[in-house]
Amino acid sequence: MTAAVGAWIGNEASGGAIGWLLGGSRSWTITVPGAGWVLTGRAVFLAATAVTILLLAGIGVALSRKAELRRRWTTWAVIIPAVGIPIWVGRGTTALLAAALGLQAVRELSRLTGLPRVETTILAVLAAAYPLAAWLRPGLMALAPLMVLVCAVPAVLAGDIEHGLRRATVAGFSSIWIPWSLAHLVVLWHDAFLIAFAAAAADVAAWAGGTFLRPMAWARRPLSPLSPNKTLGGLVGAVVGAALILTLLGHITPGLVIAVGLGGVLGDLLESLVKRTAGVKDAGAWLPGFGGLLDRVDSLLLVLPLAAVLG
Repeated sequence: MTAAVGAWIGNEASGGAIGWLLGGSRSWTITVPGAGWVLTGRAVFLAATAVTILLLAGIGVALSRKAELRRRWTTWAVIIPAVGIPIWVGRGTTALLAAALGLQAVRELSRLTGLPRVETTILAVLAAAYPLAAWLRPGLMALAPLMVLVCAVPAVLAGDIEHGLRRATVAGFSSIWIPWSLAHLVVLWHDAFLIAFAAAAADVAAWAGGTFLRPMAWARRPLSPLSPNKTLGGLVGAVVGAALILTLLGHITPGLVIAVGLGGVLGDLLESLVKRTAGVKDAGAWLPGFGGLLDRVDSLLLVLPLAAVLG
């Protein structure tokens, strides 16, 4: 009998499912049949939870017979191991993951904003440098404000009076928004998959809140003209959903609920500002069913640094 089953039976005897939710162990142990591998720790529980939810969602998607939902489900089936395995392996592979995500996100942002090649190159270098710094020399992360100023150097040297201020502002802001934020996957390595998983669940909860609370007038109120579909009801759904999923994952704190629930919604709105300014619906077409990578990680870009501060 696995430790997971044993822990569940023990909890049933001393308070049942509610007791497990409030204080049960999320450290599970499984043995891989045939190979004899023994996997243990909280990561096993997180992986089992993610796969279970994916399979249950797959049943609903199959019954719906909607092509768009099938594309989204397939993309999620690729995303979960693509993100989860590098984080599971260690900090070094998590740094490589953050760098890869940052490089693609910078590529999409450069296309959206029309950044010149020099500024794009600086952001690409930072997309690789910040995660490596977070892994090998975390103290270098404190240089972020200085790097914002460095992003203004190309426009200054070019004497670009017409567009220089915009170039410097977009590049400086983006250096924090994308490379520095994604490097917090390494800073938060032990909880990185948990936080990413919770952020994704809160996104779904925001949609559910916006949909099912819509009959109420207050819930239909848009949070910003940037995105009429982002409503007060969706924000309530995101916060409630964040609280529920963090409880399920055994890692709820007031700070994390704020970071995941509120940060995710604000992250979506921030990307909406960029896309509205560029006059496009999606940041790209890299992920079937979702658009660009930036469309998928926009929530995390605020959730991660907020979780580092508040969690």
